[in-house]
Formats: sequence, structure tokens, C-alpha cells
Amino acid sequence: MKRKTSIFISMILCFCLLWGSGTPVKAAPAALTSLTFDADYYYNTYPDLQAALGYDYNSLYQHYLTSGLAEGRSGSAEFNCLVYRNNYPDLQAAFGNDYRAYCVHYETYGKAEGRSASGDGMALAPAGAKDNTAASAEAPENTLLGSYATAYNPNISRAVNIALAASRINGVVIQPGDSFSFNHTILPRTAANGYVEANVIVNKKYVPGTGGGICQVSSTLYAAMLTAGLPATERHPHSLNVGYIPEGMDATISGNALDLRFTNIFDDPIQIQASADQGTLTISIYKL
Repeated sequence: MKRKTSIFISMILCFCLLWGSGTPVKAAPAALTSLTFDADYYYNTYPDLQAALGYDYNSLYQHYLTSGLAEGRSGSAEFNCLVYRNNYPDLQAAFGNDYRAYCVHYETYGKAEGRSASGDGMALAPAGAKDNTAASAEAPENTLLGSYATAYNPNISRAVNIALAASRINGVVIQPGDSFSFNHTILPRTAANGYVEANVIVNKKYVPGTGGGICQVSSTLYAAMLTAGLPATERHPHSLNVGYIPEGMDATISGNALDLRFTNIFDDPIQIQASADQGTLTISIYKL
């Protein structure tokens, strides 16, 4: 009896070993190369990561894979994932929102094919974006770097704030090497500066507050920056998802604590052109 039991147990163990040996071990994906992720560039370009992560390659690399790609951060001087995605509809159709796949494609094929991923030149605006044709007609020599458009309800109070903030960034010129602050440009959100009360997000809740709606302007500007290959030096996501722009492309503003900032990395001056017209907010960035 004991012998039969021993044989039975041995057969079960063998079966388990054979079953387990048939399960393939999935290899980890190969690390990205410096074409799409340069730790020195990533660290030096984003002060918020310097403070949060320090110069630790693994931490910076993991941040890039899990957050930076979707947020539109440039991984190297020549590669911005969202610019690469927005520039090429064939890649959008193939990869969707698999951001790492765009990196691999650029490293394997895109660079050799002469595809652009830095935004230095005209980038295709995402679906729904449109060029500021009136401004273009006045300045035909200017090069459109990037543009984005979002929709809003023109019949509610936040539309006043959207139009006001858009008018204050419209026409602003940033010289090479100079910095832009959204907070500074649109002025404090007070009744004296023309802002009205509308819903704002505070502690993950919508509450009334003066200036509600300005974050749609900062978010649309940030999306335009992404299509232009213009990295933010400061940008903060909302505590809640917002409906007017895809997740990862928003930029919240709060008093003087949270701002949207960037530096003109190009060799020529750039100009922001913004318009809020009949429920469509359009922001474009031009190289002068």
C-alpha cells in the first residue's frame, strides 16, 4: 500500500514539474537607447524631477516609461513621443497609446527614415486643432510649430475667464533662451483683473472660485507645446480628470504655487497666438 502511495505521489510531482517546465519565461523588454532616453538631458530639463528623484538613472528611466512619455516630456534632445505620434498618422494607427512602441520604432526605423520627433519644424496638430488663419495671413513668413484646440460652452461664466486668459497670452513673444510664465502673463485671478466666478477644482472637488476656466487655457497651451516639441520646465496635472483634453495633456494652475512654464529652446523668437471664438479655444505657437 505504501509503495502504491509513493508511486502515485511521484507521478503527481513529475506531472507538476513537466507542466511547470512548459511555461515560457517572458523576457523583459530591451532598454531604450540614448536616442529616445538620455538621462542627463531628462534630469537637466525638468527641475521638478531633480527635486523629486535626484540623479538616479533607474528612477529617471522608470519615471519616463510610466509617466514622462504620456505627459509629453522629451526623453532626449531629438525625441518627444507625443510629437512623434502627432506627426505621423500611420504610427498612430499602428501603436495607439502604446508610447514605448513609438520609442522603439524611432530607434529601429524612424530615425533612419528621416522622421522628425523633436518638433523642430511643422508638427501636425491633433484631431480637432486648427490653424489661426488670420494670424498666419498677417505673418506668412512665420512657421507653425504646433497647435491645439479644445471646446468649451460659450454660454456659461467660465467662458469669460477662458476668453480673458486667452487674450492675455495672445501675441506674447518669447526670445531664444527666455522663459514664459502662464501665471505671470494672465495676471492674478481677481475681479479687478476682469475674472468672474466659476467652478474650480480644490482638493479633488469642484467648488466656486474666481477665475474658473483658466486651466483650460493653460492645458490647451501645454498641448500646443507638446505638438511643437517645446518641453515644460514646470507643469502640474489636475487632481481630477478634465473632460476638455486627453489625460496626461492637462496643466493646472493654482495661485502662485502651481504654474505652467517653459523656455524657448529654439534659435529664433517664438510667438503664442490664442483665440477663443464661439466655443473653440485655439492656441498656436509660431517660430518668427
